[in-house]
Parts: sequence; C-alpha cells; structure tokens
Amino acid sequence: MLTLASKLKREDGVKGTRASSPATDSTRRVSIRDKLLVKGTCKVDFPDANKLHFFHLIVSPDEGYYQSGKFQFEIEVPESYNMVPPKVKCSTRIWHPNITETGDICLSLLREHSIDGTGWAPTRTLKDVVWGLNSLFTDLLNFDDPLNIEAAEHHLRDKEDFRCKVEDYMKRYAR
Repeated sequence: MLTLASKLKREDGVKGTRASSPATDSTRRVSIRDKLLVKGTCKVDFPDANKLHFFHLIVSPDEGYYQSGKFQFEIEVPESYNMVPPKVKCSTRIWHPNITETGDICLSLLREHSIDGTGWAPTRTLKDVVWGLNSLFTDLLNFDDPLNIEAAEHHLRDKEDFRCKVEDYMKRYAR
C-alpha cells in the first residue's frame, strides 16, 4: 500500500542523501506549499462563515488522468480533533480507484486506527489532509490497493478506455 507516510519517508530519505542545510529544508517546505496554494490546485470554501469546522476543499489537478477536473470534498472537523481525523467525503462523482462513486475515500491518514501505523496521529494537521487529498490525483493514485475495485480492474484491462471513462465523468460531474 502506498501511503502518505511512506511517500514522506521516501522524500526524507532522498533529502537525507544530499548535503542538507536549513535553507534547503526551508525551500523544500515552501515548494510544497507553493505547489498546493500558488498553482491553485486546491481551494477552500466555507459555506457558513459561522461554522469553521465544516468546509469544502476543491481540488483541480494540473496533471494526470484528472487534469482540468474540479473535485469537491466536504471536510468536517470533529470536536475531538486532533485526537481523531476529520471526516472527509468526496461530493463530486468520480471514476477513481481510491474513491467510490458514493464519495468514500481510501487514504491512510484518514483512518483513525491503523495496524500499519500510517493512519491518523495527533501530530497530523489539516494541511496533511489537504496534501493527501490533492495527492490522490497524482502521487498517491493507487491501482494496487483500491477501494473502487471496478475502477482499478478497468484500468488494468484497458488504460485508454479507463481514461475515456474518467473524462466522461469529468464532463458530466467535475466542471
């Protein structure tokens, strides 16, 4: 299973092999922030300004199968946050191996209890959630451990037809 934690460990390993300096580490953190914010792939919307614990995240991937789509996630931060993860649901219908058509999401950091240690921890933040959801469309797109088995098998059978179905869903639901 490819998880956010394993990806971050891999990146730390790569970073650790180079001569590290405070400027390099700072630049690396800024580049992640810039990738999410400056490029405009993620946008936050608060439908009710009096309920800051409930908001929408709109992800607009700029590469890959889902490029040019707009996918909305509903995020609810429970009272017991940061001991438990936020509740996240994809409200845009999508053909994706890690997101069901009803909006359930397979992302390790959203699991409250995880036997492999990659689930939610009190040290995680909403920034990690945003980064993880954005990465479901690129780095963390996982056909080997799917939640939507039909979509993953479709990709395995015929990648071009899978791409066509993704594009059809985006035309109908993700504009």
